Amino acid sequence: MSYKKEYQHSLDDKTGFWAAKAESLAWFKPPQTILSKDDNGIDRWFADGELNTAYLALDHQIEEGRGNQAAIIYDSPVTGTIESISFSTLRDQVALFAGVLDALQVSKGDRVLIYLPMIPQAVIAMLACARIGAIHSVVFGGFAAQEIASRIDDAKPSVILTASCGIEFDTIIPYLPIIDEAIALAEHSIKNCVVYQRKQYDSQLQTSANKALHLDWQSLVSQATPVDCVSVKATDPLYILYTSGTTGKPKGVVRDNGGHAVALHYSMKAIYNMEAGDVFWAASDVGWVVGHSYIVYGPLLVGCTSILYEGKPIRTPDAGAFWRVCEQHKVNAIFSAPTAFRAIKKEDAEGKFLRHYDLSSLKAAFLAGERTDPSTFDWLKALINKPVIDHWWQTETGWSIAASMTGIETLECKAGSASLPVPGFELSIVDDQGQLLAANHQGHILIKLPLPPSSFPTLWNDFKRYQTSYLNDFPGFYLTGDGGYIDEQGYLFVMGRTDDVINIAGHRFSTGEMEEIVASHHAIAECAVIGIHDQLRGQIPVAMVIVKDGVDDKEIHHIPSQLITLVREKIGAVAHLKNILIVKSLPKTRSGKILRKVLRQIADGENFTPPSTIDDPKALAEMKKLFMDQKLGYYKNHDS
Repeated sequence: MSYKKEYQHSLDDKTGFWAAKAESLAWFKPPQTILSKDDNGIDRWFADGELNTAYLALDHQIEEGRGNQAAIIYDSPVTGTIESISFSTLRDQVALFAGVLDALQVSKGDRVLIYLPMIPQAVIAMLACARIGAIHSVVFGGFAAQEIASRIDDAKPSVILTASCGIEFDTIIPYLPIIDEAIALAEHSIKNCVVYQRKQYDSQLQTSANKALHLDWQSLVSQATPVDCVSVKATDPLYILYTSGTTGKPKGVVRDNGGHAVALHYSMKAIYNMEAGDVFWAASDVGWVVGHSYIVYGPLLVGCTSILYEGKPIRTPDAGAFWRVCEQHKVNAIFSAPTAFRAIKKEDAEGKFLRHYDLSSLKAAFLAGERTDPSTFDWLKALINKPVIDHWWQTETGWSIAASMTGIETLECKAGSASLPVPGFELSIVDDQGQLLAANHQGHILIKLPLPPSSFPTLWNDFKRYQTSYLNDFPGFYLTGDGGYIDEQGYLFVMGRTDDVINIAGHRFSTGEMEEIVASHHAIAECAVIGIHDQLRGQIPVAMVIVKDGVDDKEIHHIPSQLITLVREKIGAVAHLKNILIVKSLPKTRSGKILRKVLRQIADGENFTPPSTIDDPKALAEMKKLFMDQKLGYYKNHDS
């Protein structure tokens, strides 16, 4: 089957196409209704089908004869640990921890918040929730207490699962104080907090000041009775994963069980060309959607071995870390954000470390999470001498929207392009009025409804926001929030966000949220935060602040470091706010709207047209000089 035929089939016969893909799964009750509308009028897939995702990922694989095969290889250079966990062993550990949750009165539909580092217990916790029909909500281990508290109040979990610590290079980060602070900040009360004690740090377990009970993970497991899989509807939620929104309030993306399993199972072969027994490595974190889809669920659903890596591309111990993992575990495909490879390039542009390792098992490298700049694409392709595939997807979809379908037909990849639309995704490029644009003209990237399986049907407890954020602007289409163009050959080029969410090393953050934190400083009169181009991370935030009158010079001198600390405390170091510019004014329209888009264009060295409504045109020249003087964005590596 050629890509063109496969893709066209998915558009011409949506129900037939996905019905055939669904037959590959071991359903408890196979669906008869493939596509239908729910009470909100949203398209839903396989609504009358029943299954269990943990069963498909573990029990079914054992029934297929893969019980002794490695399901997970835990590789932790920060602790010096490598552990291979078979499908049978992982199933037993998941069933036992599901018994722990059951004993804590967690049942189908209940939410469980998971705040764990990249250790096997994170995978066990997620699959244990899926086993009993509970809904997990994983929070990335780099987030601060306030971010966790906002998720507690939205998801209202009955239990929190955490560890005694995380490890960042050689730094131990105690987790329990962060969790306790989050519980204290949240309005929703948490009764039980289960803590996995790591050898590197021992938490003192006690009832916290807010009356949440600290429970020892290992002790609970030793007393638990394993439980079996429960049957859930295909449309029942598997997880909630929060992603940044422009208002600062995180959006709880809901993923269902049935469509998610069908799409990921299909994608493992169709996109990544992986078969049962192959070794797949998504070098991400379980706190992000890539980790959900392609560390935990996707590989296990097709019987692959998945790498769980607790380390970095550099400094654990060096820029050869990724190549060591690929050789040692005979990795067949690696999937990471371009940032990781930019970090390796920065440390070892000539690839000296790679010469020590054998990458003969590696078939391809896949990049996603942010736009891959052509220089990084070309460098990596030449370095590893393997196909490099840039592909594009979102937390909202759970899998790729555009890619080179290596398991169907190997097509040319173009530097800077996410390749061609994936079957099920019908893309359009339109202007602000919704008019279709010709090839090579930039506009909004839209996806025609219905969205294919795995795509989110709503936001947790906020269907109105779901409608206004994604569906209302262009009726009949999903608004991706990204801008780009399609060339004459149908290749998609994603050029960046069209809203005020910035992408830092594959992690999305709201500039509105950062502005709110910066503006909370007692000396700040007004501020604007924008995302500007960064060679290593894709984008980084820059805050421009106006200081209140009467603040003395001595205090002003300390404001940048105080703001950096404030954002680190409220969001986490992962926000990477390091550039604070103290300015006398901000360019605005006469109605008072700050010209953030124009500021981004100036910082990134792009051509721009000052809007006719600008209040003071001279302000733009002043901002350009400021970016030049500070060597930010475009001006960091260019003479002007």
